[in-house]
Amino acid sequence: MIEKNKNLINLLLLTGIILLVNVIANYQHTFIDLTEEKRFTLTQPTVEIVEGLPDVLYVQVLLEGEFPAGFKRLQTAAEDMLRQFRNLNPNFEYEFVNPNEGETQEVSLRREELAKTGIYPVNMRIVESGETSERLIYPYAVFNFGSRSLSVNLLENEVPGVNPQVTINNSISLLEYKFANALVKLRTAFKPTIAFTEGQGEAESALLADLNRNLREYFQVGRITLDSLYYVDPTEVPLMVVARPTAPFSERNKFILDQYIMKGGKVLWLINKLNVNIDSIRRHQNFIPWENDLNLDDLFFKYGLRINADMVQDLECSRIPMVVGRVGSQNQMDLLPWFYYPLVAPKSDHPIVKALDRINLFFPSTIDTIRTKGEVEKTVLLSSSDNSRFQMIPAQVNFEILRYDPEPERFNRSHLPMAVLLEGEFYSAFENRVTQEMEETLRSLDLSFTPKVENNAMIIVSDGDMALNSFHPNTGEIRPLGYNPYERRVYANRDFLLNSIEYLLDDSGILEARSREVKLRLLNEVKARAERTHWQLLNIAVPIGFMILFGFVYNYLRKRRFSVNENI
Repeated sequence: MIEKNKNLINLLLLTGIILLVNVIANYQHTFIDLTEEKRFTLTQPTVEIVEGLPDVLYVQVLLEGEFPAGFKRLQTAAEDMLRQFRNLNPNFEYEFVNPNEGETQEVSLRREELAKTGIYPVNMRIVESGETSERLIYPYAVFNFGSRSLSVNLLENEVPGVNPQVTINNSISLLEYKFANALVKLRTAFKPTIAFTEGQGEAESALLADLNRNLREYFQVGRITLDSLYYVDPTEVPLMVVARPTAPFSERNKFILDQYIMKGGKVLWLINKLNVNIDSIRRHQNFIPWENDLNLDDLFFKYGLRINADMVQDLECSRIPMVVGRVGSQNQMDLLPWFYYPLVAPKSDHPIVKALDRINLFFPSTIDTIRTKGEVEKTVLLSSSDNSRFQMIPAQVNFEILRYDPEPERFNRSHLPMAVLLEGEFYSAFENRVTQEMEETLRSLDLSFTPKVENNAMIIVSDGDMALNSFHPNTGEIRPLGYNPYERRVYANRDFLLNSIEYLLDDSGILEARSREVKLRLLNEVKARAERTHWQLLNIAVPIGFMILFGFVYNYLRKRRFSVNENI
């Protein structure tokens, strides 16, 4: 009787402990992240952003339903991330919905509504039981905060030749950054101003239309003529873009830019060192490029780099149409690799370029980094492939190079820098050479000369054309930035520029989350097929063997125990 009461008390005590733990767990959520890359641990900037959410934010994820294994991983990762956000702040609400659920007419109307907001499905081929079928999947999350909404594409673009599982893995790695970035944009009432310079032959607005259209969603975008100003205040204009200038900068305008940088202003430089384009080569049988005299070399040299007067050639390049023969009265066209148009696959893990698709550059030049007076960290963002070279000027450029197969041994240079991020302590290019006129101008504005800035950043790309959009020849419609009309695909030029601008203007630190890496541990399919029978037997026979062994041992010990008791 005493033994029975003791067992009952132990049972009630255990039940009470379990109930208490569950009650505490409802109010206090915690876990231990034992993964090597800390994939379930949010970065501190993201935690602060989520905890500071003042009102209800509702997220609708369009990834409900049965999916292939890769999309199932993305669905699970998105749900885990959103659950962590809700654990930090109860104002964060989310729901998974299936946009393909319902009657045919209802689904069609829903798809039309989603398309109006820029949400388009991905057509996935699914193999089940030996049969192949196609299914439209919407890898999107729609964030709603007050009267504002923002759609986030959860799936990164596939890169030709790259395992689709790697693409899924990159998408999972970027979930935290994309979600945190959406929160920041929805909560920010004030839009920072981005100014494109003009007056030095910069690219006109129409050629920057696609970039401007994407920027205007989150920034105020305008153009600024340096000749009409004496000073640009970085608190009012935190970022300036110098987009493909073709005329020299006056000393006065250089001084304005220099002092803008010294007072904390950020600059994105998109520079063509040489005057060369494919139309000029088509018009002239043997075109000889010449150097653009922009009068910026001394500024760049002082800040820590030099853009060389050369042209990068790369075996990894986009293609252009050329006449390769004639059939009757018709020219026979074919797409041939144009080595002056490198396709750059980012190699750095820097947040600006991590997991980006290839970027198409046009006649870029090499960049050399230089030792500076201040401590400046130089990060190469874009560089050539393992099979590249550069061509110095003066040199003829023509289409004869396309008539012959490339000789790989001549493309013997690798990782030639073409875009560089500079961060750190910059000294003024006008140090010890400020004229009396400059000093008087500053005094009239109640300003003083600033010889250095302790901490600032700028990005220099040795190709101004990579930021320009093209137009449809018949309709005049603006094509997406990075679109190759011959290959009919969009490269990641726009993503690179938007990431660069966001990085330069990022005060919240959320780009730290873009550096997160989730390691992909792929199964060796060849080995798995070869050892399939072995592992099947191991996974089936071993557990059964353990159960049988446990049964024999248990029965043996039980018989032995009772036989001992009977003898007593």
